[in-house]
Amino acid sequence: MTHSPSASPRVPSFTRLTLADIPPRVGLFPLTGTLLLPGGHLPLSVFEPRYIALLEAALAHERLIGIIQPHTHSETDNQKVPALEKVGTLGRVTSFTEYDDGCFSITLTGISRFSLLRDELTAHGWRNGIIDAASFAQDLLENSSIPLDRDEFMPLLKHYLDARQLKTNWEALQHLDDERLLTELPMLLPFNAVEKQTLLEASDMNERATVLLNILHNNTHTS
Repeated sequence: MTHSPSASPRVPSFTRLTLADIPPRVGLFPLTGTLLLPGGHLPLSVFEPRYIALLEAALAHERLIGIIQPHTHSETDNQKVPALEKVGTLGRVTSFTEYDDGCFSITLTGISRFSLLRDELTAHGWRNGIIDAASFAQDLLENSSIPLDRDEFMPLLKHYLDARQLKTNWEALQHLDDERLLTELPMLLPFNAVEKQTLLEASDMNERATVLLNILHNNTHTS
């Protein structure tokens, strides 16, 4: 059964969300190589018991989940509970499908980035993060003009995709405005975990555009 959670007094609509609506604690879903940006939409399959428990807890409250990457170096440290990056993104469950076996398919819509102050393991096995989103308050506001040089960007993107035999709908891509382009492409392109974290931590859309161009440029010279 597919659900689109309706707004309630406890969960303001997107256009009315403020820093005051962001809780100080949020359940964390660590995913290597996964990027959720504010305004982006991330489909996920939830099947591990601990993350099903996390999702059910989120649905019972603010419907918010923190997407964050394990720290790059922790992947080789053989830690039972790997360290996490210091910046993640708060996502809101905007639709979900529950299957007969108890698993879920969900869509998270990015709300705001956050700084992870510390985290703790819950009794259900998922990690609860103590977060601060104050330094990313601009994520809740409309973006100003974004100077994306498409004459430079599009050839670099085409070379990157061709080198990896990846196909795209160029006509649809050309019709995306700069904000959508800078939100959707970094999430979809197969960049490595470090590159995705760098994109996430860019201070604003203008810096994200610069980071994205640099990544494409660097990959062009190494492919």
